[in-house]
Parts: sequence; C-alpha cells; structure tokens
Amino acid sequence: MSFDRRRTLRSHACGVLLTVLVAGCAMGPSRDDPFEPMNRTLYQVHDAVDTAVVKPVAQAYIDVVPQFIRSGVSNVFNNIDDLFSAVNDLLQGKLDKFGDDMGRVVLNTGFGLGGLFDLASMVGIERGMEDFGQTFGVWGFPQGPYLFVPLFGPTTVRDGSGVLVRVALGPVGYIPNVPVRNSLYGVGYVDLRAQALQTGAVIDTAALDRYLFIRNAYLQRRRYLVYDGKPPPEPEEP
Repeated sequence: MSFDRRRTLRSHACGVLLTVLVAGCAMGPSRDDPFEPMNRTLYQVHDAVDTAVVKPVAQAYIDVVPQFIRSGVSNVFNNIDDLFSAVNDLLQGKLDKFGDDMGRVVLNTGFGLGGLFDLASMVGIERGMEDFGQTFGVWGFPQGPYLFVPLFGPTTVRDGSGVLVRVALGPVGYIPNVPVRNSLYGVGYVDLRAQALQTGAVIDTAALDRYLFIRNAYLQRRRYLVYDGKPPPEPEEP
C-alpha cells in the first residue's frame, strides 16, 4: 500500500485478480524474487500490523465517513496522479495519452472544484495511469528483485525507485506545516487501504498461499502495464 497513489486499486483490482486467476496461481517460486525468505517474513509483519491496526481503521473510515466525502478525497488524490501520469506520458512519448491526462487535470481542477468531482470520467475521458516505474521500464531499466515492504506492499527495485521520485515531487511534501502534511499523508493512505478491502476479501477466498498470490499478481500486472497490455512472452525459468 502507498499513500502516493501509485495506482488506484479500484481501477486495477479486477485486472489483477483476473490475470492471477488465469495464470498466476500456477506460478511457483520465481527468479524475480531472490529474497523470498526475507520477503515472506516482512509480509507476515505487514499482515499482522494490517490486520490489527490498518484494516480496522480503513473499515471505520468506510463506516463513518459518507460515501460522497470519500469519493471527493479519492478524486483529489487521483487528480494529482493524473498530472504525474501526464508527465510520464511525455517521458514515454505517448502524446495522445498526454492530451487525455492533461485534459482530465484541466477539467477536474478548473470545473471540478480542484478535483473533488471527476467530471472528466463523466464525459468519457479515461485515466492514463502512467507512473515513473512504468517510465523506467519503457526506458529499458530492468525491474530488479521483487520486494515486500511492510505497510507499503509489493514492489520491485525499479518501481520502488519510481515511487521515491513521485514522493519527492509530490505537492503534499512541500506543505511546510508538518501536522497538516502528515495528516494528508495519513488520509491518502487510509483512503487507499479502504479501496483495497474488497480485493483483500477475494484474495482470502481464492489464494492458498497469499504471499505467492500477491507477488504473482503484482509482477504480472506491472509487466502488463509497462508493455501497454501487450507483453512479450516471458523467458522460461532455467
């Protein structure tokens, strides 16, 4: 999980789950995960903290905060992500997607009260959903080892580096008032975790090994995104 909104889980959950249910569960130990024993331990730490603290807070957020307020919060963070998606469109040379993403930002910021309302989706302008990790992949940087970071979730060296760039450039980090800045980080984190509650329930039902399920889903989904839905055949395991 990440307050930096690398991807809106609601938009990607179905794609992740369908991909894994078709192929991911058949995958075993991966050469992409050379630190699997360490990652499994870190996953167990994450799962314990998430179950005891984060998940109940996210559920309380859903139970207490009205839907229209939660939608507004998600839309504001998504609007920021759309701006970064536009930047990554340019870095990848995707000019058509850049136009769509910038159109979303202009429309939602100017007429959607700073992004509280997602008017762009209402008129059929889809989100580009590009990030720095994908850009590094398009540029040819290898993904590096898979890592599981407690309270953050699955990542790779390449994607994690992209997240660090996103955090460094994100507008929240430039707010001088520390309590306000940290509160916004916290709200973003809880909102993102709340969106993932339904996905977690599906994983509980479908996966015999949750760690493998999450790892394989993540790696396949990221590969799918880097290649815009047309990944080449994966090299066979030695």
